[in-house]
Amino acid sequence: MSVPDYMQCAEDHQTVVVVVQPMGIVPEDQFFRIYKRIASVSQVSIRDSQRVLFIRFRHHYPPENNEWGDFQTHRKVVGLISVTSCTTAKEWPQTSDRFHGQKEVFGSTLYDSRLLVFGLQGEVAEQQRTDVAFYPSYDDCPDVEKRVEDFVESIFIVLESKRLDRATDKSGDKIQMLCVPFEKKDFVGLDTDSRHYKKRCQGRMRKHVGDLCLQAGMLQDALVHYHMAVELLRSVNDFLWLGAALEGLCSASVIFHYPGGTAGKSGARKPSVSSAADAGKRHRPGAQEVLIDPGALTSSGISADTSAEIGRAKNCLSQEDIIEKYKEAISYYGKYKSAGVIELEACIKAVRVLAIQKRAMEASEFLQNAVYINLGQLSEEEKIQRYSVLSELYELIGFQRKSAFFKRVAAMQCVAPTIPEPGWKACYKLLLETLPGYSLSLDPKDFSKGTHRGWAAVQLRLLHELVYASRRMGNPGLSVRHLSFLLQTMLDFLSDQEKKEVTQSLENYTSKCPGGMEVISLPDGLKLSPVPFTKLPIVRSVSLLNLPVSLRPHKVKGLLGQGLSSASPFIYSPITMHSRGDERSKKIDFQWVQGDVCEVQLMVYNPMPFELRVENMGLLTSGVDFESLPAALSLPAESGLYPVTLVGVPRTAGNITINGYHTSVFGVSSDCLLEGLVGVKSSGCMVEVVPSLPRLQLCTSLPRSAHLSSEDLSTSVSLQLFNGETQQLTITLENIGTETLNTLELTSKTLSTKEKLFGEFLTWDLQDALSHLPLKSGQSVSIPVNISAKLDFSGQESLLNDLNDDGISVTGLPVSSPLRQVLKPRTENKPVGSDASKNEFNHVKTLEAVLTFKYSGGAGQVEGYYRELSLGVRVDVEPSVFFTRVSTLPATSTRQCHLLLDVFNSTEHELTLSAKNNQDLVLHASECQRMAIQVDKLDFDSMPVTDHDALRQATVRQQEEKRQQVQGGLINSTLDIHWTIISFTERHGEASVEGVLNQLILEHLQLAPLQWDVVVNGKPCDCDVIADCRVGDAVPLEVKLTNRSKSAVGPFSLTIVPFQDYQNGVQNYDLQDAVTFIGSNTFYIGTVNPTENSVCVGALLFLYTGDFYLNIKFQDDSTARDLPPAWFCLPSVHIKAQDSAVF
Repeated sequence: MSVPDYMQCAEDHQTVVVVVQPMGIVPEDQFFRIYKRIASVSQVSIRDSQRVLFIRFRHHYPPENNEWGDFQTHRKVVGLISVTSCTTAKEWPQTSDRFHGQKEVFGSTLYDSRLLVFGLQGEVAEQQRTDVAFYPSYDDCPDVEKRVEDFVESIFIVLESKRLDRATDKSGDKIQMLCVPFEKKDFVGLDTDSRHYKKRCQGRMRKHVGDLCLQAGMLQDALVHYHMAVELLRSVNDFLWLGAALEGLCSASVIFHYPGGTAGKSGARKPSVSSAADAGKRHRPGAQEVLIDPGALTSSGISADTSAEIGRAKNCLSQEDIIEKYKEAISYYGKYKSAGVIELEACIKAVRVLAIQKRAMEASEFLQNAVYINLGQLSEEEKIQRYSVLSELYELIGFQRKSAFFKRVAAMQCVAPTIPEPGWKACYKLLLETLPGYSLSLDPKDFSKGTHRGWAAVQLRLLHELVYASRRMGNPGLSVRHLSFLLQTMLDFLSDQEKKEVTQSLENYTSKCPGGMEVISLPDGLKLSPVPFTKLPIVRSVSLLNLPVSLRPHKVKGLLGQGLSSASPFIYSPITMHSRGDERSKKIDFQWVQGDVCEVQLMVYNPMPFELRVENMGLLTSGVDFESLPAALSLPAESGLYPVTLVGVPRTAGNITINGYHTSVFGVSSDCLLEGLVGVKSSGCMVEVVPSLPRLQLCTSLPRSAHLSSEDLSTSVSLQLFNGETQQLTITLENIGTETLNTLELTSKTLSTKEKLFGEFLTWDLQDALSHLPLKSGQSVSIPVNISAKLDFSGQESLLNDLNDDGISVTGLPVSSPLRQVLKPRTENKPVGSDASKNEFNHVKTLEAVLTFKYSGGAGQVEGYYRELSLGVRVDVEPSVFFTRVSTLPATSTRQCHLLLDVFNSTEHELTLSAKNNQDLVLHASECQRMAIQVDKLDFDSMPVTDHDALRQATVRQQEEKRQQVQGGLINSTLDIHWTIISFTERHGEASVEGVLNQLILEHLQLAPLQWDVVVNGKPCDCDVIADCRVGDAVPLEVKLTNRSKSAVGPFSLTIVPFQDYQNGVQNYDLQDAVTFIGSNTFYIGTVNPTENSVCVGALLFLYTGDFYLNIKFQDDSTARDLPPAWFCLPSVHIKAQDSAVF
């Protein structure tokens, strides 16, 4: 016997073999339809008996295997069912002859046979025959199963008769010698009368009867016969048949212990099978068991006894003994080279039993033995079947990797070089079945769950074989999918050379069949998931980028809480204001704008040893309509982290979620989801898209600056001004978006600076620009902005020492502490050209401010959003002129004074300095001169206060500083001092004295609250005015006091004393004979309320000609002492008395 049945199991020993074969021309599909119906009758309960007959139907059975039917009766073909097509009566004789010829193949062993004829109708079909059944067609055969059951019952009758014949054989010593085919030649010339020969015959017959009993459903009788056969055959060393008897004993015991069968799910018996042993027990109640004594057996079974179950348990092997007996039987089979098939099948049966007992290690020993059994020359198909069964058995005992090994060997056998037509499809199918054994899954998600499982080298080899097999199958798409999977999942285990080879192969495949993200369905129902290239390149982090500063949307503050329900009595409600925690944790705290380009930054890494080209890389989104703008990049070999920015445009408003990105690498398109990326850092993936807003572009008349402050600015300009200079900046705003601009606001913010700034730094007029709104797309508007740099113009007196030392002419100025380094560093201290000296003596000061344009329009304005466009202004202020000293001198008028300013030109240019009602002063570079300006005293108390509340809340110091600032501004506007660079007439500016004036100077410039007016002879006396009069005439004298203070003043007493000044330092007050008063020389002024005045009138009489002066003195009283002396500055009175003849 050379053809093993790899599906054998222990319970097959109780079955009978029935061959079902087609005869003549029978459609294959129709035959297997009938065969399936026939095979469904796998067991039949015998009528008038509780026994069950099990049938194994085979549509192909080697005749040489039938020759071993005496050795093991379950190998004997006892039934034949032929299926044929016959359409006419003429064909029937030939069909009948064929049926008889087919029976002759198994004629020596057949118990019964049947012929199923399809398509024949008429007289022939109407004949009633037990061995032939006629059916009109393959579809019209309702009683096939019933006829098969009747056929099986007829087989049982023959089987039972043979069992009875063998069991009741009274031939004595003349027992037939049963033998296997290769033994027949060995028995020639043997002594048949020897005791040894007779025992051998008896032992073999006992074993044969045991087989018949097991098939006939008499398990208890079979156990007894097997035990007897073992003892007889062991005594004569008939090892081959002893092994068969032991195997029969094991099979009967397995049937008893495992009524559900050992063949696994595919070969498990139906529920009724499990009662087969019990049926044999129930039809012989109370039978008495005797292990060896054949006298206990009767023709109808063992006699009645209540100890049946006890006796059966004694005869049946234990679960451990079953395996030991199997080992013993297999060892006996191994002694015979021609019994290789029997040995192999016994090993398979033992493995199935051990699998149920969960004794995997022992089962592996049986399988290892089966591997080395030599069956001679096997065909390629038989080799494939053998390796496949070994694989299934290893899988049955849990040896997954071993199972995969033999499955792969079977796959390779399908395409062996000796096969004329290699079965690549079968090879591919078997290779797929090996994957679980090598811990390999074709789902790439299983490789992102942690550490790698399995042997990478073996997995790589297997994947390469899948790629090759699929290519030989003519399925390039399948090859691309497997090669993509190999590259994605096994990248870490490939050498640099292997990476190059795999990618080259992949590019060759994809040039004919590009790879995609579709699911590939195989014919057997297996679906291959898409393989995204998440490692080509490797992504380490994903960051959604905010829009540029100039494009970011802002929410109007008044609309932030508009979602609150007005019906709620609470000012704050956490229920209505806050969304779910999960959504809040994913959402990013900035917004994108509909219609604007948005960016997502990926930090990627190229793990390949060569340049990696990534094409068509874009974003995968959900939530809103999003137009992804694909990018192409080239990453250098093993690039390290490399930033890649992917862009796109949201076309609608709402919440958008970035799900991942798509790429095209080596011709394979991939959709890589963020949730499938390992170790990726992400700050969030959901962002809100607000409705569209207009977009402004800013241009300026000045060049842009490379210096940006810490503020987030859209752009920046820089310029250089001299202190006090003003320059105009023209800003042009162009609407480059699609939405119309409806609103525009402009604000400014001066950044913190150590320098004190006087006046407004930035001023503008927005009315003209607002008149051009709404601003449609493509239109522009210009806004002029004045930039004024007015810092402190005060200098130090110590500056003048250096001016004198350096040969600069300075007249009338005191010299104090040195400050040489300010202008000219000494050469002995520091080199002239050193950087340190330049930095130390650099007097350029910097002013920075930010102009912010707020604008809105379109759908975004309706939702309460606007944009901000910021322009940074940086001004480097160079010194122009310094006021090194300021002082005052009284003027001839009590309402005026002289302001003396020491002015230093700190520029390198010649400039002119001008003031209101004053001559221009020319200053050379680094020259200092004094400027005297006659100034009308100012009434500071009458100045209006702009913010009374702020002034009241300020401290005393702050109030004083504010007052000085207002007073300084008034004086500065009165003086109106300007400078102009002579060589650059367009460079001019203001020289402010606001930061120069101290409190003493301010007091000197302030108009006294008490205004005194003296009128002599009808002529006001002030500013060197000389009053003329005639000698001997009475000269009227009038003194008027006007109270401009905030409180009442007086009373005052004034005494008028005349004198003469000889202009040589001598003054004559002894004028009793030259001047006389008409009335008293003392005037009295009562209390004068605010804004009121009081007038005192008197007269003088001059007796001689000459120049006379009047000194008006106040009496020393308490009232006058409480007021400042400056309040009592009366004008000087000069009277010239002439002779009357002169007039």
